[in-house]
Amino acid sequence: MISTVKTHAEGAGIPPHDRRILRDLAKKYMEVCHKPVQDERRRLWRDLHSFKAARPPIYIRAYAWEEMPENRYECQDAQARRYENFFRSSLFRDTFGDDYVLEPWVTVNAVYEIGGWGISGQKHFSDEARGSWKMDHPLRSPEDIALLHKPEHRINEAATERVYNRLHEAIGDIIEIDLDRAPYYRMWRGDISTDLGYLRGIEQVMIDMIDRPEWLHQLLAFMRDGILRTHEQAEACGDWGLSAHQNQAIPYADGLPAPAANVRGVKRSQLWYFAAAQEYALVSPAMHDEFLLQYQLPIMKHFGLTAYGCCEDLTRKIDILRQIPNLRRISVSPFANVASCAEQIGTDYVISYRPSPADMVGYGFDPDRITTILKRDLEALKGCQFDITLKDVETVQHDPTRIGKFVQLVKQLIEK
Repeated sequence: MISTVKTHAEGAGIPPHDRRILRDLAKKYMEVCHKPVQDERRRLWRDLHSFKAARPPIYIRAYAWEEMPENRYECQDAQARRYENFFRSSLFRDTFGDDYVLEPWVTVNAVYEIGGWGISGQKHFSDEARGSWKMDHPLRSPEDIALLHKPEHRINEAATERVYNRLHEAIGDIIEIDLDRAPYYRMWRGDISTDLGYLRGIEQVMIDMIDRPEWLHQLLAFMRDGILRTHEQAEACGDWGLSAHQNQAIPYADGLPAPAANVRGVKRSQLWYFAAAQEYALVSPAMHDEFLLQYQLPIMKHFGLTAYGCCEDLTRKIDILRQIPNLRRISVSPFANVASCAEQIGTDYVISYRPSPADMVGYGFDPDRITTILKRDLEALKGCQFDITLKDVETVQHDPTRIGKFVQLVKQLIEK
């Protein structure tokens, strides 16, 4: 258990000026968290993931926060700024009227002694603001596999205690401070696909499938075993907690404990897991199965429920995903054929329907265009259990009202 003894590291504590700002924001945030609508939304998501939702939840996952006038900082301390951003963005999010749930805690992530694979590439950025970058992949030749380090679940307890205590001292009497000690290798670090792309390069991985398949299998097995090792170690020492659910939505479901702060020592079988395969978007179903899914399955099978997919088109891969024994959610991205996915999935899984953020809010706000697209797709989704997720909103052309208007338009279409 983390103590709350005052630490003198990092300037002894969050400075008084920043502390006052955080305390004011934390109080406002807690008021929002205790609105009755939060429980209504929890029930809606639980019903969806239990195949009995009366209507599809609406989830705004991203909303071009960088463009919003509320995105400002008054805190000077780096840690205080992170939580100032959390509170300000959450309070702004509350104005949308979607079905996102704001939980009555803030999370401090453990400081890990080991993270990554022992080698890392360099990103070369363009000169343009918010421009692109190109990766210098570090796994250049098959022999470089010897440079990879075996992952371990090891937490720097002293550093973790310092960051926890600083925030607890500032606002711990107002809001619960959750400590997330679950392993480093989860979400994007735990789906194999993401780190493989950074280590080797997407094009090179596709070449490896043809030129050196046995070597690629060796690499994938190394990554699978490393991720599994950290998950097993974390479970053995009681570090998985109920704030570690991950499903790219709101993780309430019958049969699993609800998200909660500082409830650790749980089994993976009590949690949601998320995996994706964005780097395999251009890979055939057969090769996706052989060179990724068969290595993800041993990781996913230990969890209670799994959500699969992010931005990749899974239209031709629904069949191979049926191998996942605890699969509950499948992403139907803007690149997917919605009608085909709906026909294949039916009522077997929950569909995370994700219309194009560009068409919805990215270039102007055209209710006729949005209505035409949504009507077509909602018709195809009739009879399915699904949510409507708006994600990867890179711009709303600095219009702070656009997301709220989108939510209201979607609600009107659902009611009709």
